[in-house]
Amino acid sequence: MIDCDGYRLNVGIILSNDQGKVFWARRVGQDAWQFPQGGIDKEETPEQAMYRELQEETGLGPKDVQVLGCTEGWLRYRLPKRFVRRNQSPVCIGQKQIWFMLRMVSAESSFNLAAGDKPEFDSWRWIDYWEPSKRVIFFKRKVYKLALKELEPLLETSTG
Repeated sequence: MIDCDGYRLNVGIILSNDQGKVFWARRVGQDAWQFPQGGIDKEETPEQAMYRELQEETGLGPKDVQVLGCTEGWLRYRLPKRFVRRNQSPVCIGQKQIWFMLRMVSAESSFNLAAGDKPEFDSWRWIDYWEPSKRVIFFKRKVYKLALKELEPLLETSTG
């Protein structure tokens, strides 16, 4: 779904473990790493989209995670002009996202990156909490920093 301003409605997922590390995944066939994320379908709530994307991209379901919370509002990023597909209608200029903070409660063996029809990721690892804001593609860095900053207190509360 794309809103009237040209932003695709989306969810972002920060998945943490008991040590406060976060799940970091490599896009299939690329040297590009990111958090799981994906679009919100028509008639779908952000939470429903989060669970669907989590299952499609990681193979995890509701029993595998604890939802710690989400951002209060939408966080936006614009795509660089070279990434905007002008031939599509409506034109998408960027993403507006609700970000969720989750904690893994099942074993790492629960991950299945090939769970979806078209796998997004081919590798993953746990990394330090703030690393993604430095490593993600440049145009997503600001929104990653905003999400990590807003959701950090939830992680601190859950890990003690």
